[in-house]
Amino acid sequence: MILPIYLYGHPVLRKEAEEVPADYPQLKQLVANMYDTMYNAEGVGLAAPQVGLSLRLLVIDADVMGEDFPECKGFKRTMVNPDIVERSEEEITLDEGCLSLPGVHEKVSRAAKIRIKYLDENLTEHEEVIEGFAARVVQHECEHLEGHVFIDNISAIRRQLNKGKLNNIIKGTARCLYRTKAVSK
Repeated sequence: MILPIYLYGHPVLRKEAEEVPADYPQLKQLVANMYDTMYNAEGVGLAAPQVGLSLRLLVIDADVMGEDFPECKGFKRTMVNPDIVERSEEEITLDEGCLSLPGVHEKVSRAAKIRIKYLDENLTEHEEVIEGFAARVVQHECEHLEGHVFIDNISAIRRQLNKGKLNNIIKGTARCLYRTKAVSK
């Protein structure tokens, strides 16, 4: 089922997400719905707060980026209660966008390599080192679980330059080709 994507300005996007309990009802169905929603919006990652649930859960399928970023080839993950335990000092700055901020793209610096611990949708524990663009996607989605969005990482001047776009998103007048839930709706 395709869920509405909550847009910038919604309080759920600014709240620190809660751990997903082991007995969370219909976790696999929620994960399937999140993948359906992400694919419908042509995204490569989606965090539970973006569908209105303050849970530490995210889905990623960066395979479509594999031609430009080989580390993304076959990179599909469901991460329950993820925890980035290490970040490289080396950073890479690239353009980012977000399904919750349609039409907004800015350059953001992120660690080139991370080490992360998480559970998959079967609650099996994993720990892995992720590099390059795949690491960027994971960091972007994990930020949502902390109540942050990517524009928190840009300068005040760049935020000011995007103020009109951000206000349109809050008002619900930003154009999207996917289902959304704006603050004013």
